[in-house]
Amino acid sequence: MEMRGFLLFWSVLTAFVAALSLGPSFAHVLESLPRLTKWSPALWREATVFNGQFVLFAVIGAPLDIAAVLCPALLAWMLRGQAGAFWFVLAATLLYAVSLALWFALVKPANDVLATWAPGPIPDNFEAVRLRWETGHMAVTAAKALGFISLCFGLLGVRHG
Repeated sequence: MEMRGFLLFWSVLTAFVAALSLGPSFAHVLESLPRLTKWSPALWREATVFNGQFVLFAVIGAPLDIAAVLCPALLAWMLRGQAGAFWFVLAATLLYAVSLALWFALVKPANDVLATWAPGPIPDNFEAVRLRWETGHMAVTAAKALGFISLCFGLLGVRHG
């Protein structure tokens, strides 16, 4: 495959992976309002911690989140001679990396606490942990959304010929 064809392939693959990474994060934001305002603590804990609602977010989402950093990084390297596209794609790479760092800084510590919870009374720290978990996902989504927008601008500037 000639370089032009490979660049087109990698551009589409990168957009696809970035969109698949953003999608579940955006879903978290869409469901957060009722989870924060309407769901009882018991329902939130049962759905989030004990019944595996988010298992596939880890199994499928984690590799996608890593790929959403690596794919645009390689694309940026391929576009290093196209200044306009390069800078947008590099910014997308960095924003997706920031989203991953935000997940480790905000969501993972909440997940670590959730992993210690057992059935029974609602823990005293429930509100703080739930708020950190939900708002952490919101921060991750914001970084990914900005990264996706930057990637789109970069892809619009790619010269394939």
